[in-house]
This record gives sequence, C-alpha cells and structure tokens, in this order.
Amino acid sequence: MPGSSIEECNDANYARGYCTDVETIREQEYPLLSETAYLDHAGTTLYAKSLIESFSQDMVSNIYGNPHSMSLSSQLSTKRAENVRLRALKFFNADPNEFDLVFVANSTSAIKLVAESLRDFDSRGFWYGYHIDSHTSLVGVREIADMGYQCFRDADVDAWITELGTEQSKVPKLLAFPAQSNLHGRRLPVRWCKQIRSATNGGGNNVFSLLDAASLVSTAPLDLAEAAPDFVALSFYKIFGFPDLGALIVRKSAARAIEKRKYFGGGTVDMVIASGAQWHAKKEASIHERFEDGTLPFHSIIALDAAIDTHQRLYGSMANISTHTGFLAKYVYDRLTPLRHFNNAKVCFIYQSSYGDPTSQGPIIAFNLRNSQGEWVPKTEVEKQAAKQNIQLRSGSACNPGGTASLLGWTTSDLRRHYIAGLRCGDDNDVLEGRPTGILRISLGAMTNRKDVDSLICFIKDFYVEKAS
Repeated sequence: MPGSSIEECNDANYARGYCTDVETIREQEYPLLSETAYLDHAGTTLYAKSLIESFSQDMVSNIYGNPHSMSLSSQLSTKRAENVRLRALKFFNADPNEFDLVFVANSTSAIKLVAESLRDFDSRGFWYGYHIDSHTSLVGVREIADMGYQCFRDADVDAWITELGTEQSKVPKLLAFPAQSNLHGRRLPVRWCKQIRSATNGGGNNVFSLLDAASLVSTAPLDLAEAAPDFVALSFYKIFGFPDLGALIVRKSAARAIEKRKYFGGGTVDMVIASGAQWHAKKEASIHERFEDGTLPFHSIIALDAAIDTHQRLYGSMANISTHTGFLAKYVYDRLTPLRHFNNAKVCFIYQSSYGDPTSQGPIIAFNLRNSQGEWVPKTEVEKQAAKQNIQLRSGSACNPGGTASLLGWTTSDLRRHYIAGLRCGDDNDVLEGRPTGILRISLGAMTNRKDVDSLICFIKDFYVEKAS
C-alpha cells in the first residue's frame, strides 16, 4: 500500500469500549487484514476468526435435526432457534410482547415479504411511498403497488405525514425509507415512523411504515422501543460478517397488514386439504410461524448465536462501534476535503458534509475525484488502481438509483437517453456529457483502523494529486 508514515492514534473515541485496542483485535481475529485495507463494510463487514471457531465447535459437538419433527435432534434445533430469535430481538431492544422476528435470507427478502403480503390485504391493492435515497429493493415495491406510488424527499414526507391526520381514506398505505443511505451514509429521521403512528392513532387508517435498517445497523444501535416502525428489514451479515441471514421484525399490532397473504409453505399451516376443496388452516401460535416457509436455515440461526457472543465480547456494544467509526469517518473527511492540485483546483468532491454528527451521518463516504483541469477521474480507473494497492472500495451507484441521480444531477430523460445509448449497471462508462455516472464509496466497520484510512488518504495523494512539474 502506498503512503507516508502513519501516526499513532490516541483519540479517546478510537476503539472506545472495545475489549482491547483495535490493532490487537485485528491481529488475533482478522489476520487476513494485515496486508489489505478493506473499506467496503456497507457491502458486508468481516467475520471474526473466533466466531467461525466457536460455530464450528458447536457443529461438531451437537446433532441438529430438521426442526419440523419431535426427535431429540429436531427439538434441539427448535429450542436453539427460538432462543436466538429472542436474543436477536433483545439486540434491537424490541420487546417480544410487542414484536416478532421472522428469519429470512436477507433484507431484500424481508422487504419483498412485506410487499407481497400487503398486496393480499385489500382487493384494491395498496398505495406506496418511498424515499429518494432508497435502495433498489425498496424502489422495486412500487411495481406491485396497484393503488399508485410516490417518490419522496424529506420535506415531502413531513407534509404527507401532516396530511394523514385529516385523511379519511382506508386504502392501505405503506411508507418505506432507509434509516441510513447505503450510498452516502446520511441518516434519515427514524422519528417518521412514530409520527405516522401518532397521526393515525397508533396505526389506524391502514397506514404502515417499513424501515430498511440494513445500512444503519452495521455500525449503529437501533432501539425499536424508541423508533416505533411497523416493519423492519435487516441483514445480519452486515453486522457480524456471518452468517448470511436476514430478518423481518414485525410490530404485532401491525401484523394484520400482512396476515392475509395467500401463499403458504411447509411449516406455516396446521392443516391442508390437498384435493376436493381449497382449504387450509394457518398456524396461529405466532407471527413467525406463519411466514417462515419451509425448513428454517437452522444452522445459520445457530451461527447467529455465536456471532452475537463474539461481537459483544470484542466490541461491547453497537454504540462503541458507532463512536469508533464516526471518529474515523470524520478523520477521513477532514483530510480529503482540503486536498488541492498544484493550481489550487479541488481534488476530492465528497457528497455529504456532516461527519462527526451521529444523528445525521454514518461512516460511509461517497466521493469523486477531479484532475487539475477539472475533468472527472473515471471511477472504475480509481477502483482498479486501488485494488492494485490492496485497497478495497466500491464504485458505481451502490444499488441506490434515486440517491445517485440526485447527487449527480441526472434527470429521468438523461437516464433513459443514456440507457438507450448503452449505459448499464456495472459497466465502465464512467463519465457522460461531462458528468460522472456514479460515485466512489468507502464504508467503515468495527475493525477498521487508522492504517486502513491512512492508506486510502495516501493513495489519493500519491496517485491523484498533481504536483507542479
């Protein structure tokens, strides 16, 4: 990796609350990081060595059977899964009397489950609102919203919530938004969920909220006792690195919105008549029993138990991780922003600025680079050059089409025109009509250290800051 000397970090917010200093944690738990700067934690964070060892020991010490049986091995799997379910709810301060947790493949699966189930709630379908900064998975819900949809910005959401109190319509409505943009890390007002419940008398008028928490919970705590969403989608691998598992957390008082789902799979029904009549009886003991189709990913759920243990032993709390990553993000911002070429032209354009304020900004930095003549440096060129220096970052739109278009000033007609001309997701058409088609993104995690971010800073200085000849 390129670079100048890396100073020792003595800031009180650096690894505060961790079991030991982050360098020791990395040496013991993440030995593969010794020669690389991994800066794509918003894609997935990395799993600790002891997590895999703990899970492996569990697997070779117990017999876990398919949960849909009364055998001893089956009952052991069932017991472990239910204990982990309660533990996962506690991780987000979700009272099990008020919330239930449905295990799914990932946050996208959770979003899809809500959307497809809500479609069966009313014969007219449902109306859908989503924020401009939504991940593609939230945007896709509009395709099955038969009563229409609207793409919101912050002010639009506030106005819409204000109008809810005077509205008499019983058309089912769903407002979805990310707790944190996966593109640039801006944290949106989670209070919107509580305001919706207040405006609709605690969830009346068939208006529901869906919080995409996948990006936020990777480095920050989520308190569901305070946030009050009806549905929460998240992925555990973004928090722990392993297992590849997600969850839909359902507020029990809002479960009626999804309980008319027509499809049923194995394990979700008490009785089915297969011929002669179209009849079945859904399970009634819990919400999760009615939505976990087929065999649970019980090995992954058991692995989640080890993941929570390891995470809390190493890092203490999500609040500690938030403090650590927030400090490092501001550190990077403060050092990239002043960079200038020999002619005083700005080098680095960062699309957010409130680093250091955890209420409004997470540890994700979206940026682009310009040369001394003011021309945009192709993002894929930077990503490839970074890879040669063992720096792992991301380029593109990060599956956030609205946020990317908004940041870069692309209109609907612009995007259609570029698609017809051949622009595709993931290609190397980096600059069109003098503007970038995407961004460069770095995202920090619990085990990110000063060496990682200094390597990035030195890389940009060495390769992209032009000096006078």
